[in-house]
Amino acid sequence: MRRTPIVLALLGALAVSGCSSSGGQSAQSAPASSAADAAAPASASYAVITHGGPGDSFWDVVKNGAEAAGKQYGVKVTYQGDGDPAKQSQLIDQAVSEKVDGIVVSMANPDALKEAIGKAVAAKIPVVTINSGADQSKAFGAITHVGQSEDVAGRGAGEQLKAAGVTKLLCVIHEAGNVGLDQRCKGAEQTLGGTVERLQVDIGNLADVTSKVTAKLQSDKQINGVLALNPGIAVAARDAIKDSGSQAKLATFDLSADVVSAIKDGEILFAVDQQQYLQGYLPITFLNLYKNNLNTVGGGLPVNTGPGFVTKDNADQVAKLAEAGTR
Repeated sequence: MRRTPIVLALLGALAVSGCSSSGGQSAQSAPASSAADAAAPASASYAVITHGGPGDSFWDVVKNGAEAAGKQYGVKVTYQGDGDPAKQSQLIDQAVSEKVDGIVVSMANPDALKEAIGKAVAAKIPVVTINSGADQSKAFGAITHVGQSEDVAGRGAGEQLKAAGVTKLLCVIHEAGNVGLDQRCKGAEQTLGGTVERLQVDIGNLADVTSKVTAKLQSDKQINGVLALNPGIAVAARDAIKDSGSQAKLATFDLSADVVSAIKDGEILFAVDQQQYLQGYLPITFLNLYKNNLNTVGGGLPVNTGPGFVTKDNADQVAKLAEAGTR
């Protein structure tokens, strides 16, 4: 959260530059020609390469943010995602061969991407990492990392679940090998003060997720809390709680329109919101500023986009934004 003032200041600056490029420049702003050049170089091209699979609502919002920034600055933004680290590395290699002006990459499996990211850095292509892999970002040569501290977010979730009376928690992991997901479970375990059990599922088969969570809740009646780490998994877990007749309390990481609706209906206690729209929007902003003004953001530390919490108290305010694809 220490990076929040930087982000707010930057967004404020962007609002001013946006006005100046359309002719409303103030006397204190930069000359119109230089401001316009910095905001929208026609030749810039940025590649966003994530570990998100097709149809994942979380990554759809990241994509929306990146594309919105590209449209604002008049630059080309391509988005591709693949949950297979080897294929994700190939996409990075392809972007390097195309000589893009910058690469945005999520690092759910940092070690598997190290070589590909190293090739980008060696080719003097600036890299911004997002979402996962913050601990390795600087060592790999990225100019900054945009995301949330998964440990901090997990501890916050554990605190809230403890306050709700949860004593045995099922933490549902939907991507094998994703270091960020394990950090979330560990963080919750640190503050819950009870038992945390992990369950591995496949996000590509949500019906099977519901079946596996149902079976777990039926076989272990002591489980009185479920923590999902993805909005699609949260909806599947909600259905499992109903199917099993369990009274377990449900919380999740990340938002979708369905999750916000379930929070409003009292089916989900809260969602940990890492504001993934910013994980698409801010990296394009940072790369564009770096290309045109050699600006770097964060001072060697990650730029935090969360965690925040969406509860029944503020769900109405977030609902329309989630439906619009920006939360």
